[in-house]
Amino acid sequence: MVKLDIIKKSKIYLGISFIAVIIALVMLMSKGLNYGIDFTGGNLFQLKFEKIHTLKDINIYLDKVAEKNPQLASKSRKVQLSEDNTIIIRTPEMSEGQKTEFLDEMSKMGKFSTEKTEKVGSSIGKDLKKSAIYSLIIGGILIALYITVRFEWKFALGAIITLAHDVIITLGIISFLGYEINSDFIAAVLTILGYSINDTIIIYDRIREKLKSKARLEKSFGEILNISINDVLVRSVNTSLTTLLAAIAIFIFGGESLKTFIVTLILGISVGSYSSIFLATPLVYLMDKDRDGRGSVEFKEEDENYKEKIVV
Repeated sequence: MVKLDIIKKSKIYLGISFIAVIIALVMLMSKGLNYGIDFTGGNLFQLKFEKIHTLKDINIYLDKVAEKNPQLASKSRKVQLSEDNTIIIRTPEMSEGQKTEFLDEMSKMGKFSTEKTEKVGSSIGKDLKKSAIYSLIIGGILIALYITVRFEWKFALGAIITLAHDVIITLGIISFLGYEINSDFIAAVLTILGYSINDTIIIYDRIREKLKSKARLEKSFGEILNISINDVLVRSVNTSLTTLLAAIAIFIFGGESLKTFIVTLILGISVGSYSSIFLATPLVYLMDKDRDGRGSVEFKEEDENYKEKIVV
């Protein structure tokens, strides 16, 4: 089995992550996020036509309808054409009268069935956006506290930086792709946080075991980190691959409504699998290089009477 020397090449891996984060931030600042009606408020119409229409034809027709209904102006609406002649149209908030008039006008394009209509008030959208931000922040804080108690603050800091790395890169790619940010997206991001931290904790646990074993007397800190990563490498790769295969299957067969959630999940799992191996541990080493001199910081093992505190 191939043994990876992660610590020796840690500067390369850290450099790759740094560049990827910068590119993602540039994308976020330049293009921004495509917020859905969950966060901005408005109406969503999902219409399935019997006749095939092109996106160009739909927009030309909607431009005519917009003369009577300003909510359908080209700068205000978002139109998405999916499989099975299904058209998804998102607009600013409409009154019931405008909504009925709009559906009557769309019937002139051909016979269709209304698969879904949604309406979210602008004030509710703002509240949802705040709640989403708070949930991500609180989740990050709780994760940091857990790792600090179970390990030590340098490991917690490494894990938090790794999670931020995963979320920023995922957001950057979603921004580039132009996918809509909705409540499903927030659920996917929270899932990514849990998945990534689980992989990282498994590696950290193995490091703690090695540091407390007799092998620590014969190996440097960097060598112990490498051994720990390689010990769980196959397990991590296999877990990520099986999870990705399931997510890809849902992406192919799950339909348009699940696309944002599944694409976000696939991106997060891929980036998280990389960061757990190639970023989380090198960050710990970078913050505690002096440990190579046979340990400047121990896992709170200060005397012979030390007993490991097990946190479940």
